[in-house]
Amino acid sequence: MTGRVVCIAFDGVQSLDVNGPAEVFAAVGRRLARSPYRIVLASQGGGPRVMSTGIVVSTIDLASVRPRRSDTIVVAGGDEPAIRAAIADRVLLGWLARTAPRVARMTSVCSGAFLLAAAGILDGRRATTHWSACDRLGRLFPAVRVDRDAIFIEDGNVWTSAGVTTGIDMALAIVERDLGAGVADAIAADLVLYVRRPGFQSQFSDALVAQTTGSDPLGPAIAWARANLAAADVDALARRAGMSVRTLHRRCLDVLGVTPGKLLDKLRVEHARTLMAKRSSTKQLAARSGFGNATRMKRAFVRQLGISPRDYRMLHLAR
Repeated sequence: MTGRVVCIAFDGVQSLDVNGPAEVFAAVGRRLARSPYRIVLASQGGGPRVMSTGIVVSTIDLASVRPRRSDTIVVAGGDEPAIRAAIADRVLLGWLARTAPRVARMTSVCSGAFLLAAAGILDGRRATTHWSACDRLGRLFPAVRVDRDAIFIEDGNVWTSAGVTTGIDMALAIVERDLGAGVADAIAADLVLYVRRPGFQSQFSDALVAQTTGSDPLGPAIAWARANLAAADVDALARRAGMSVRTLHRRCLDVLGVTPGKLLDKLRVEHARTLMAKRSSTKQLAARSGFGNATRMKRAFVRQLGISPRDYRMLHLAR
């Protein structure tokens, strides 16, 4: 199902939240030499809007947008003051609430999830947002089932994506749904994306990168562990970080809130989840993720995700 893509803007909107998905949908037109998607930039009241970069964009008045069954609505995020101001706009929230059941898809990027939640659209649904804001989303809107791991989630006709660039991943998944994997893969190649990430890939690595500075020895040690999961253990991780095991244990708890052993298991589960998109067997998943055997992998999945690898695969890949 293709049609209009209505991107919602407001003063302070994160420019990449808007431009990333919009560029994906626009690239489809260039690739196919036709325009399956028509992109519209709208805001409450219309007129010029200043994005997070300081760039001023022209928008049409949201009141003039009559929802259609084929529409995809993209609600972008922004910094905290911008989101607070948008949530205070009852007219905007009312438009979103009325529109959600009447369109093909209602989507959000990053903190745009807070607008969907404030409009009641996420009540009873699984949803995600930037890893640093997941706890706040769940605290402010307890009716939302917040998934702190996924980079994007589809629940009915409502899609939510995590931080900033994950809006691109979500848009590519929508293109795949509408036009097939071949078109989505070609668009990803045109945009020179390193890899097209599945929605169930974890935000965990993004959190690690953000929480370890370039001078922190944990950063290079974690990077080594991710590339060498079969050989990585707590002793090897300590050596890579130039610390004693005891110091590593304390440092991991202070910076990441997990023990070194649990950190390694999280990295392995993250890798196994990514490999699931390639339809690897359970035995291959366990070996390539450094678990050694399927039983150990199952225990780690259940501890971290509350579900076995088999059930996780069925939940996320049975389409």
